[in-house]
Amino acid sequence: MMRLIVLVVLTSAIVFTIYNSVTTEKHGILQVGDDAPDFALVDLNGETHRLSDYKGQGVFLNFWGTWCAPCKKEMPAMGRQYETYKDQGVQILAVNIAESDLKVRTFAEQYGMVFPTLIDKTKSVMEVYNIKTLPATLLINPEGKITKIITGEMNEKDIQEYLESIKPF
Repeated sequence: MMRLIVLVVLTSAIVFTIYNSVTTEKHGILQVGDDAPDFALVDLNGETHRLSDYKGQGVFLNFWGTWCAPCKKEMPAMGRQYETYKDQGVQILAVNIAESDLKVRTFAEQYGMVFPTLIDKTKSVMEVYNIKTLPATLLINPEGKITKIITGEMNEKDIQEYLESIKPF
């Protein structure tokens, strides 16, 4: 009886693995020059944001977590620069990786996040963008192309230069 149970469990695991590898969409690693994949995520106010809604604007797409020390350091600088660039056709979208609304809202208030703060509850956007470490930022030009991929902490001068680089002409 025990052997039969073990055999059924092993067979199920093998079938699941084969099924999963056949049906799972494989995402290639994004590179500079690629089109930024579209997505739809909800912000802390319940509004849906699609990357395609920002076509014609530069997008500073930042992936972060509340536990991430470098994220805590760069958020106030991102907020200050957002206030400068938001009326110049540049948007910041901050994508939290699967944390609770309460935790994200508390963090956003504490660190002055005045830009759209989205939560990737299923980590699907993180997977499509192949995000492995936080913080990670992608610069997307007004045509929707990735112009730079940044991993690690940025200072305010870096953020300003990056926002300037994706500003529409």
